[in-house]
Amino acid sequence: MTEQKFYHVGERSTEQPATTQYQPSKFAKAKHPEPYRFEVNLSAEAGNMQSKTGVVSVNIPGFSPVKLYCDEQPPVGEDTAPPPLAFFSAGIGFCLMTHLTDILTARKIQVDSLKLEQRIVFRTNLGHMREHGYMTDGGCDVVETHVIIESPEPEEKIKDLLDEAENGCMAHFALRNPIPWSTRLVYNGKEAISRSGE
Repeated sequence: MTEQKFYHVGERSTEQPATTQYQPSKFAKAKHPEPYRFEVNLSAEAGNMQSKTGVVSVNIPGFSPVKLYCDEQPPVGEDTAPPPLAFFSAGIGFCLMTHLTDILTARKIQVDSLKLEQRIVFRTNLGHMREHGYMTDGGCDVVETHVIIESPEPEEKIKDLLDEAENGCMAHFALRNPIPWSTRLVYNGKEAISRSGE
């Protein structure tokens, strides 16, 4: 009998994210020609070593909040859950696939097989430079996406499908365009850092 290792990704949550620094917005239906605006909220907490738990929720009615588990590999973590970049990378690929499948269904485009392969190259000096006195530094070098479609439809129709899906994919938009961002540090109940940019 082989020993099964505990590995947990997530489960439906009975509670919404516990936010204390901002009030999540309520979803409001849009009127033509305005776009729908919705938000995804997350509250996360550090545990033992590199283990983390978080509750994430989309504010559109009908979406259940989800409790997610996150970890890193030994020796810094215990490999009990996916690392953060696995969730990030999967989110990018799954978001594009959601738009592809939604559009092909709405446009009645016949697709016999739809697959996505993706490579994202990250870089970090974590683990080999800190002992030399360097601050931790990281980045992302490339996101490479391969959409593989088998279909009896004309090639132009499938090209249009990908064009529309990429233009509609919010994750791909965030990758390709500068967007406003902000980070705050609340230290012992007081704001210690507040920075933002585009």
